[in-house]
Amino acid sequence: MPRQDHVTYRQIDYFCNVVDQGSLRRAADRLNITQPTLTAQISAMEQTLDLPLFERTRRGVHPTAAARELLPAARRIREEMQAFVDAAGRLSGQEGGTYRLGVTPTLGPYLLPHLLPDLHKQRSELRLYVREGAPSDLEADLKAGEHDLILSTQPILSQDLELEPLFREPLMLVMPRDHRLARKAKINRSDLFGEEVLTIDEHHLYHRQISDLCQSLGAHMRRDYEGTSLDTLRQMVVMGMGMAFLPSLYVASEIRETDSLRVTDVIGVNVMRHHALAWRARSPVRTLFRALAEEMKALIKTQLSASVKVA
Repeated sequence: MPRQDHVTYRQIDYFCNVVDQGSLRRAADRLNITQPTLTAQISAMEQTLDLPLFERTRRGVHPTAAARELLPAARRIREEMQAFVDAAGRLSGQEGGTYRLGVTPTLGPYLLPHLLPDLHKQRSELRLYVREGAPSDLEADLKAGEHDLILSTQPILSQDLELEPLFREPLMLVMPRDHRLARKAKINRSDLFGEEVLTIDEHHLYHRQISDLCQSLGAHMRRDYEGTSLDTLRQMVVMGMGMAFLPSLYVASEIRETDSLRVTDVIGVNVMRHHALAWRARSPVRTLFRALAEEMKALIKTQLSASVKVA
């Protein structure tokens, strides 16, 4: 291949994808191109820069020290290019653009149906490509440029990110109707001493929150039966394997009065999940994201004030 005198935007995009995927094959699949095409473009970029960018091994490819140093600039170029395209769209009479929104699986399915239809009405040209992930993964992927913004549970600690608190979500106690406490009109925190409490696996911030709560109550968190989702957790409660603290949005969405479950508050227990919208502090469209956060808060206040507390 003849040596080029400049690096193309496409090569920069390909370079970032290879770093993110750690594999030429996976990067090619993600980009919907052939692996030889991708390899040729990376090689051309290396020739132009006169730098090796990747070490190739049987287990994949690893960025060189030079590549790691160039990566932040490459990611900024991708952001600026997307901002350029979005700005051109607005100048041509369009609004919005396409953005990648990361959400947690214990929040997104029970919140977004209340927000996205009205957001689409307000911003008809805005497109949000939604992907789920654990909070720690979402924050890392946002910093790496895999997402444009995330809707996640706090704390979000990185100084590279800007965030706008949206709302606080209570956790509700759920137990089988035949549980010995189910007939009590009011349940106190002392009633939960020694009780079996279920949770989902430890990759979720929710797991750590329930663990801390159980420790403060003297309850026993069952580590031998951890659910993979809130739905599996609810089914385990139905089967009498223990009780659970479930997020109020999930309760409002998925639990009916006809279910064989009792849902209640616990006197002396006030556990909240704090949710926020976050984006990279240097994002070229951060003004748009701030406006989206305010629009989300207004919708949440209008539609979900019975279940959550707006920040």
